[in-house]
Amino acid sequence: MAANTSVSQISPVMPTYGRFPITLVKGKGSYVWDNQEEKYLDFTSGIATCNLGHVPDVVKEKLEEQLQNLWHCSNLYNIPNQEQLAALLTVNSCGDQVFFCNSGAEANEAAIKLARRYANKVKGSGSSEVVTFEQSFHGRTLATLTATGQEKIQQGFSPLMPGFSYLPFNDSEALEKLQAIKPAAVLLELVQGEGGVIPANPDWVKKLAQICKDNGILLMVDEIQTGIGRTGTLFAYEQYGIEPDVISIAKGLGSGFPIGAIIAKEEVAKGFEPGSHGSTFGGNPLATAAGLATVTHILESNLLKHVTEITAYFDQQLQDLKEKYLFIKEIRGIGLLKGLVIETNALEIVQKAITNKLLILTAGTNVIRILPPLTVTKEEINEFANKLESAFQSIEKGA
Repeated sequence: MAANTSVSQISPVMPTYGRFPITLVKGKGSYVWDNQEEKYLDFTSGIATCNLGHVPDVVKEKLEEQLQNLWHCSNLYNIPNQEQLAALLTVNSCGDQVFFCNSGAEANEAAIKLARRYANKVKGSGSSEVVTFEQSFHGRTLATLTATGQEKIQQGFSPLMPGFSYLPFNDSEALEKLQAIKPAAVLLELVQGEGGVIPANPDWVKKLAQICKDNGILLMVDEIQTGIGRTGTLFAYEQYGIEPDVISIAKGLGSGFPIGAIIAKEEVAKGFEPGSHGSTFGGNPLATAAGLATVTHILESNLLKHVTEITAYFDQQLQDLKEKYLFIKEIRGIGLLKGLVIETNALEIVQKAITNKLLILTAGTNVIRILPPLTVTKEEINEFANKLESAFQSIEKGA
């Protein structure tokens, strides 16, 4: 059959994204360029993914080296990069064993499956229910959108998966209900990113962790957006003084190369055995080359110290803007995951920022989400503040 080269009047890509009218073709550091050679300051980091900036040399070199040797071989064979990355993640966390996959949703799927299988096969008794929290976001697969505590994410996908219940976030009464439910596991974001950049209260988290420990409930922390240095420590849970049983990670793990993982304590990892779970592409030589280079660089450089120091400067710039513009009501977040709560429409600000060659995000209708790379400089933060202020001024003039 002859090839059909005619061009359709509609895009052949399904319209699942509300895309902005720019086409990005190149990136380096904190900047990206479109197909018109226009340069943008990128304070989205691919939605908290390009933590080392775009096309970091330390990762590029390892990927180029791996491309010359082996791309894929499946998980039926030992993969050296995978073993090394797993060792690095466990040595630098409270976990003991790692399962690799391709995305954050897959990581949370694995966490949910592990919790249920641990309850059924290892403990052999008790509930298989998983508790999550209102306004959470855990993914787009059927199980993870069910775990997500937002009705708008779930609309149109009924019937949802059974075995999930939701409690209010940062709510003391929710902890009393948790003790009554006694689920198999709790799945928690320490900063609700998509839900409005809302950090968990430290005292509340400690009480939650103690209840889980006292009642044999697995504590699973979703670090898809907070993990791999974004909050100033490799994992956000380190700042809360707790030890999760399972940690799910993705986004920043591969500097933009698709990779996800869960890190579990040895006892909990017993829930998985050969044949109980798997992934064709998960943890393949290319993905783990990117992950190994990324995590090694973060740990061996002064990057985490830099994040802590630059966050203080970043916070001051945001505070200066808040004092100048009364429609900014609150600054939320930890480290380089920030949300500005505003009285006006956040999407309108994002669109105006694009015209000023600045890329930022929303987190709901009235929250601007800001995610610079961990390598961001003071000069780039100054540039960001100037461009965002220009967007604010244009909105004020329009109003």
